[in-house]
Amino acid sequence: MHADHRSYLDTSALAKWYLPEPNSELFVEYLQHIGTAVISSLTCVEMRSLLARLRRMQKITDGIELTIFRTFQDDIDSGFLHVDLIDDQRFSEATHLIAHHEGQPLRTLDALHLCVARFSGINEIATADHVMANTARAMGLQVAEF
Repeated sequence: MHADHRSYLDTSALAKWYLPEPNSELFVEYLQHIGTAVISSLTCVEMRSLLARLRRMQKITDGIELTIFRTFQDDIDSGFLHVDLIDDQRFSEATHLIAHHEGQPLRTLDALHLCVARFSGINEIATADHVMANTARAMGLQVAEF
C-alpha cells in the first residue's frame, strides 16, 4: 500500500492491536501496510466500553484496562490513529443505510461507522464483524476482514 492509502478501522478490528485475540497477528501486519489508520469519535467511546466490559468480566485487571486505554489515547495523540468526528449528517445517512440494506442485520453504531468511512472519502474498512463487512462490500467499499 502507499502512504496516502486511508483505511477506516472498526473497533472490532482495532481491538486486535491492543488485545491478544484471534487474527491479532494478521491485523498487526495489515496496519503496517496502510498509510493512514482512520477511526471516528465513536471508536473512542466503543474502545472505552470494550475495555470496561472486559474488566467487569474479569478478563483484564483495572491496571491493564487503564494501560491499554492510555496507549490507545497515545496512538491518537501521536497521529498513529486519525480521528474523524461524527457530525449530525452521518446520523441521517446511517438511518438511510439501515433502510437500504434491510437484508443485513446492521446495528446502529456499525451503520454510523460505515457512514463516517464512506463520507470521509475512505474506500476501505477493516473489521472483524461479518455483517459490517457484508454491508461495506454492498456499499462498494473494499474490506479487510479479520
